[in-house]
Amino acid sequence: MCGIAGFVDGRRFPPEEAVAIARRMGDAVAHRGPNDGGEWFDGHVGVALAHRRLAVIDPSPAGHQPMQSMSGRYVITFNGEIYNHLELRRRLETQCPSTCSWKGRSDTESLLAAIDCWGLEKTLQAAIGMFAFALWDRTDRTLYLIRDRLGEKPLYYGWQNGVFLFGSEIKALAAHPAFGGDINLDALPLLLRNGYISTPWSIYKDVQKLPAGTYVKVPVGGLRERIGEMPEPQQYWSLRTVVMAGRAQRFEGAPQDAVDALQDLLLRVVRQQMSADVPLGAFLSGGIDSSTIVALMQAQSDRPVPTFTIGFDEPGYNEAEYARAVADHLGTEHTEMYVSGRKALDVIPRLPALYDEPFANPGQIPHFLLACLGKTRVTVALSGNGGDELFGGYAHYPRTARLWRVLSRIPPPLCRLSASAIGCLCFLGLDRVWGNRWPQAKVKVCKLRRLMECRTLEETYSCLSARWPSFPPVVNGGSKPTVGESESATRPTTTEAASRLMEIDMLGLLPDNALVKGDRAGVGVGLEERSPFLDVRMLELAWRLPLSVKWRNGRQKWVLRQVLSRYLPEPLFERPKIPFAPPLTAWLRGSLRDWAEALLDERRLQAEGFFDPQFVRQEWRGVLGTRGHSNLRIWIVLMFQAWLDHSRQVGWTASEHSRGAKENYE
Repeated sequence: MCGIAGFVDGRRFPPEEAVAIARRMGDAVAHRGPNDGGEWFDGHVGVALAHRRLAVIDPSPAGHQPMQSMSGRYVITFNGEIYNHLELRRRLETQCPSTCSWKGRSDTESLLAAIDCWGLEKTLQAAIGMFAFALWDRTDRTLYLIRDRLGEKPLYYGWQNGVFLFGSEIKALAAHPAFGGDINLDALPLLLRNGYISTPWSIYKDVQKLPAGTYVKVPVGGLRERIGEMPEPQQYWSLRTVVMAGRAQRFEGAPQDAVDALQDLLLRVVRQQMSADVPLGAFLSGGIDSSTIVALMQAQSDRPVPTFTIGFDEPGYNEAEYARAVADHLGTEHTEMYVSGRKALDVIPRLPALYDEPFANPGQIPHFLLACLGKTRVTVALSGNGGDELFGGYAHYPRTARLWRVLSRIPPPLCRLSASAIGCLCFLGLDRVWGNRWPQAKVKVCKLRRLMECRTLEETYSCLSARWPSFPPVVNGGSKPTVGESESATRPTTTEAASRLMEIDMLGLLPDNALVKGDRAGVGVGLEERSPFLDVRMLELAWRLPLSVKWRNGRQKWVLRQVLSRYLPEPLFERPKIPFAPPLTAWLRGSLRDWAEALLDERRLQAEGFFDPQFVRQEWRGVLGTRGHSNLRIWIVLMFQAWLDHSRQVGWTASEHSRGAKENYE
């Protein structure tokens, strides 16, 4: 894990000024790489690269970045890990010995040598890992920005006042004097719908996230004529291709053969991801995914693996007792910490700085505390990210598939008539019938109307997963990007409904939500989180497996459960799934109430002008007073409000829509 940043500016100015700017950009992401740092500048073309290093492999000065290739053609600033870099070295020593005068053992040096020998495209196909990096080609005078296959590592880029900026996090871009800081109002409907802003958009105008599995080229020749022209991402890897190949070459063995194949591959992948020159451990929730990873780690370790768990005192949220039982059976060196609302209140002020843009997954609080706990003992932690998406572990997969089977059988004219009838309920004064429960009821009525209008499985899933309804409008002045533009990348290719939903999540929910949560929580304390389930070889095997071995005998993730049962007694993991989420409603009604009330003050909402104050306040009253009321919608608003406060304080926000709003409120 590291932090990268840089810029392309065609103007000529003193090198010391450019290096100073690059240093400020790098310093903004120094938490991602606290061990070392460096800058590189080509004054002939105005290209600057910055790097902040977390030394995990070869902590010697030989791993210092930005790093030049042996030929001198390429310069790189790299974030991530190439797990098979030693295998790449062995191939290179045979095929291109002239590029293999190794100075150290870092994977960055291996990657550069591969690019020198094979070129960028072939190297990307050969490299297995998580990464985001910038590569300057001095011969072709072209800057490349590249992101890993599933988006485990982040990368932002965009034009700001005539300068092309990029970085691991938005705060790196904001450290450049050209950064404008105008809020992108069209991103707010995406935020309200999902709880996060989906790729490629960001909270700022003209700043984008690079999609997973793609790269962009920024030729410096003729740069001034192309100012403001956003480079088009080019795909070097596609999950669709993996899914289609899996369908064409289905696993043909018996179910137990699939279990054997999965175990063998997982052992190899976990062993490879356990490679580090720093202390290494694992996050253990007690669920199937993390327990499997820990079991395979401990089976291949000659000492107890350090494991870490977060627990809650509130019933229905606590997995710590299950994790402790798993740890005791496997013989790990286990540490746990219980989280209260007071601890959460201590963490919340740090969230806007961690995430740079509004992000509203409530699991961000315990995940950050888990990273803090892990950092007390280790620098690298393996996790179970991706197990549910690969093996169909979420309960909403079969529920959505069943609902779609019903909806798809209703004639379209009858669906439209039903939607119109339901829509009329929104205007019939039902608040007199439901009283204080009306905001929640209205959300459900609007969602039901939208469901009756859905004509595809994807539309149905999008409607069910939306946090806020599209009616009534909550955002003032924003318009959601059209489905054709924003979700074309998530249109799946499989015919099985459940598999299609898993593919959608791997393309959207996973990189934009779960992986963002884990990356920012870890980097906030200088810890690297690795996800063995997201290894490309795991993806290729999982998509070859038929759904019948993922869902079997009424159990989801059957094949993974069978692997785990070889290491753990089934009673230790055969239980209902508990999401890794805090008791948010209890906290909002208790220790977080004063904090939330200040952010949701009606005068403040009115002055800022982003949200409809009446509807937000109704929603807040529902959280405080209605049993079973969802807390996710109000958490999204709260995270935006907290982010807005922070962005003003650090000078990142310059939107006319918000400029002076706080002064008006005060």
